[in-house]
Amino acid sequence: MVVIGIFMVLPMMILVVFSFLEADPYGGVEPVFSLEAYIQILYEIDFDDTVVFNPIYLNIIARSVGLALVATFGCLILGFPVAYFITRQSPRNQNMLLYLITLPFWTNLLIRTYSWILILAKNGVVEQPLLALGIIDDSLGMMYTNGAIAIGLIYTYLPLMVLPIYASLEKLDFRLVEAAHDLYAGRLKVMREIIVPLAMPGIIAGCILVFVPSLGAFIAPDLLGGGKKLMLGSLIQLQFSSSRNWPFGSAIAVCLLALVMISLTIQARSAGKRRAMEG
Repeated sequence: MVVIGIFMVLPMMILVVFSFLEADPYGGVEPVFSLEAYIQILYEIDFDDTVVFNPIYLNIIARSVGLALVATFGCLILGFPVAYFITRQSPRNQNMLLYLITLPFWTNLLIRTYSWILILAKNGVVEQPLLALGIIDDSLGMMYTNGAIAIGLIYTYLPLMVLPIYASLEKLDFRLVEAAHDLYAGRLKVMREIIVPLAMPGIIAGCILVFVPSLGAFIAPDLLGGGKKLMLGSLIQLQFSSSRNWPFGSAIAVCLLALVMISLTIQARSAGKRRAMEG
């Protein structure tokens, strides 16, 4: 409880308090209560001091949620077959494959993300062979797009999808699969009716482990988006550094925290219903 209170609850409370204070032009906050940070998310003050609706930050939030969902879906499509394949191997091969899955975490995230610039950039690893073969005449323009950011997110968080799904599939009694085949069930039906439902706890856990950090990612948007495709993590980082608007950065962080808590609440409710049905 002490560790949770110091390292999780206290920083959250500081963010919440800062979000209701006024910004100091030189950085930090002034101890004056204000809702300006939250108002700034939706509105801005025009030249004639009138408050007008400004959707720019809502667009950033929508882009962050959309890219996080794309990354989660992409990791699920790629991660589930990998996790299933690992469970069908011998124990020795399983350990080796799990080692290879976790190996990228041993390398700095900045270096791993920067390597995608060499792959997706103009005349990069992808474009050079296509240009040499005459398949394309000009650059594909893959860099500094939402697609490049999604690729970076999927690459970064794919292991976080594979590992929990593997943990669920490892407990699967494959005699159930054999029994289903004996009852003339096809492969797709076995996958849909047996394997996926029993792996659902791992799927849900993997989706949360990918979706939550993808919402707050800022290295992939900065490097692969070129600063043109801001996400919530990049926006928060800018407010605490160059913009020196700590209350607004705190308000955005609180909104991000709210999205995370909503996701966790939905997962907890669905897990509770599933346990009640199984019980």
